[in-house]
Amino acid sequence: MNAVIAAVGIMLILSLCRVHVVVALIIGALAGGMIGGLGMDGALAAFNKGLGGGATVALSYALLGAFAVAIAKSGLAHALADKALTLVGRQEEGGGGALKWLLVGLLLAVAISSQNILPIHIAFIPLLVPPLLYVITRLQIDRRLIACVLTFGLITPYMFLPVGFGNIFLNEILLANVVRSGVDVSGVNVSHAMLIPALGMVTGLLLALYNYRGKRSYDLARVERTERVDVSYNRRSLIVAGVAVAIAFAAQLWLDSMIIGALLGFVVFSASGIVRWKETDDLFTEGMKMMAMIGFIMIAASGFAEVMRETGEIQGLVDASAGWIGDSKGLGVLLMLLVGLLVTMGIGSSFSTVPIIAAIFVPLCVQLGFSPLATVCIVGTAGAIGDAGSPASDSTLGPTAGLNVDGQHNHIWDTVVPTFLHYNLPLLVFGWVAAMVL
Repeated sequence: MNAVIAAVGIMLILSLCRVHVVVALIIGALAGGMIGGLGMDGALAAFNKGLGGGATVALSYALLGAFAVAIAKSGLAHALADKALTLVGRQEEGGGGALKWLLVGLLLAVAISSQNILPIHIAFIPLLVPPLLYVITRLQIDRRLIACVLTFGLITPYMFLPVGFGNIFLNEILLANVVRSGVDVSGVNVSHAMLIPALGMVTGLLLALYNYRGKRSYDLARVERTERVDVSYNRRSLIVAGVAVAIAFAAQLWLDSMIIGALLGFVVFSASGIVRWKETDDLFTEGMKMMAMIGFIMIAASGFAEVMRETGEIQGLVDASAGWIGDSKGLGVLLMLLVGLLVTMGIGSSFSTVPIIAAIFVPLCVQLGFSPLATVCIVGTAGAIGDAGSPASDSTLGPTAGLNVDGQHNHIWDTVVPTFLHYNLPLLVFGWVAAMVL
C-alpha cells in the first residue's frame, strides 16, 4: 500500500474516532514512515526534522492568544457585546433573524478581506470571534455555520482573485509551475480558469447556510467565564484597545509577521497600564494556553508532512495515478483531483501541493489533449481541494481557534467534517465539469 494513502487514512480514521488530532498525526506519520521504508528510526528522524516548520505559526498563535486575552481584559469584548445585546433584545422581541445574518455577513466579509484588502490571513480570528461568542450563543447560531463561513472566506478568494494571497497562489505558484512543466500560459486568464471551481465553493457555502440555519444551544455560563465577566471598561481602555489592534495589524502588514504584530499589541496594553505589570505574566500564560492546542496541531502537522515527503511516495502516488488513467479524459481528471485531495489533506497546505503535483499532472494533461486553460484549472483545483476539511490546515484550525475558546466546538466534528462535506465534494464535481468544458 502507498505510504501516503496509509498515513492520511490512519490519521483521518483516528481523528474521526475522537482520538486527539496531535496523537492521530503522530501515529499516522510513524505508520506511513514505516510503510514507506523509513523504519521507526527514520520516521522519527523525519518527523522531528519537520517539527520546526510549524513553529513560527504556532508561536504566532500563542502570542495572538495572549493579545486576545489582553483585549478581553481591556473590556473591548464587553463593549461589543453590550452594543450587540441591545440588538439581541430587539431581535428576540421581534422574532426576526436580522442580527444573526448581519453577524454572519460581517464574518464572511472580514474573512474574504483577510486574503486581499487586509491580507492578515487567520490573524483576525482570535481577535474578532471570541468577543462575539456571547452574542452568537445568545442568538443560538450554529457554530458549524460560522466555521463554514470563515473557511469559505479563507479559501475562495485566493483560488479565484489574483490579489493578495491569491496573487501568490495563482500567479507565483500555479501559473509558474504550469509554465515550468512545459505549457505556455501567455493567453490564459487564471481567474477564468478557476471560475467554475470557485462557483463550487459558492454552492457549498449556500448549502451550509441552508443546512445550519437552525438554532443550536450552547452553555452560556461557559461563555461568560471565558469572556471574563469580572472586568469593566471605560472610554480610555477602549481607546487603548483600538490603538493596540491598529498597531498590531499595521505591524503585521508592514513586517509580514504575526509574531511582532501580536507582541507590539500586547506591549501597548502593558505600557498603558490597562494590563498592570504584575498581571502580565499570568495574562500572557493564560492566552498562550488558550491557543496551545492549535499550535501543537500545526507543529505536529509539519512533522507529518515531512515524513510524507521523506518516504518519496507522494511522487509515487502521482505516478501511479498517471498509469491508471490511460486515454480517458474523464477518469484522468477524477483521479488527479482525488490525488490532490489526498495530498492536501495530509500536508494541510494547498500552496505546498501544487509544486508537488504539477510536474506529473501538467505533462499528463498535455498527453490527454487538455487545453492550457483546462490544465491550469485541473492543477489549481487539485491543489486547492482538501484545504477545507483537512485537520491540519490553517483554514480549519483558524475557525476552531476562535470558536472553541470555551471548549464547546470540536475541531473534527464541528469544523473539519462540515467543511469537508460542503466544500471538497462540490469542488470535486465542479472541478471535473470545468476541466471537461474548458
